[in-house]
Amino acid sequence: MSGNASFRHENVALLSVSAVQAPEVVSSEHIDTLLKPTLKRLRLPEGLLQRVAGVLERRSWNDDLSFDDAATLAGQRALAESGVDPSEVGLLINTSVTRTHLEPSVAVRIHHGLGLPSSALNFDIANACLGFVNGMTLAAQLIDSGQIKYAVIVDGEDAGDVRHNTVQRLLRMGVTRKDFMQEFPSLTLGAGAAAAVLGPADAHPEGHRILGGITRAATQHNALCVGDVDGMFTDAKALLRGGMELVVDAWNEAKPNWDWTRMDRYILHQVSDVHTNAIIKAASLDKTRVPKTYPLLGNVGPASIPITLAGEVSTLVRGQRVLCMGVGSGLNTAMTEIVW
Repeated sequence: MSGNASFRHENVALLSVSAVQAPEVVSSEHIDTLLKPTLKRLRLPEGLLQRVAGVLERRSWNDDLSFDDAATLAGQRALAESGVDPSEVGLLINTSVTRTHLEPSVAVRIHHGLGLPSSALNFDIANACLGFVNGMTLAAQLIDSGQIKYAVIVDGEDAGDVRHNTVQRLLRMGVTRKDFMQEFPSLTLGAGAAAAVLGPADAHPEGHRILGGITRAATQHNALCVGDVDGMFTDAKALLRGGMELVVDAWNEAKPNWDWTRMDRYILHQVSDVHTNAIIKAASLDKTRVPKTYPLLGNVGPASIPITLAGEVSTLVRGQRVLCMGVGSGLNTAMTEIVW
């Protein structure tokens, strides 16, 4: 039996996608400077973030703009671009990993900030870096069912505390090379926000049809990347190995129903050079059709895919095919096709 959950949408379109960039730049050179005592003691070279991960810088919020305010702003922009009035929205899903408290949901503040009606469902979906894609899939199913007409999917991420706590811990005496490499991925994390508006395709011929896709789980790998506000602890080699196996299995089993060998864009979750190059090789993708945002934004979690897609909107033309694909800690993978 196939391990995939394959799905098709009948009447759903992406009406807009918008991103908000965090204002403060944090360069990898700056992180090297902070970690210089540890790098020297462990005899590790400076520039690992640039050379190994391909991350030159990432961004942070400041006192004027928080992650959830940025997600609200992204939602406002997406609604304005779509032409959908907030009163018509039937669903808001926040997919942020970042949260400052357990209750209430992050979604309630964004729902209020967007001025959505009390009839609009609102809640959080959390699934590591796949949250935004999962949110789009759920929203599309509710649109197809007729329960709602329009949905807003938002995400805002803030890695400032994680990065600060990681640097402080790595400066402690007794930290080993193994400890350093286990926490190395935390130093690639960045901040950003994004939002998308979905609606019925028959009412919006200008929209971009969301055709459907495939998902697959390998939850035996649930302990390979575990994180909270204190830090993210990763077995990078095992995570990459398990993730690539998962992607290849899903890709191969999708072939009877989906032909994704000649897409015009492959919008990957943005992690690093190592991760991106591995997916390109494993799926035999055309690397010229794989845009990259991680060199300047780092890994922005579930916001990475919509941020990267938003950056491609001005270059996409009618009829081109886009595949959004990623792997989330746990492990899960998802691939969703959009026709522009």
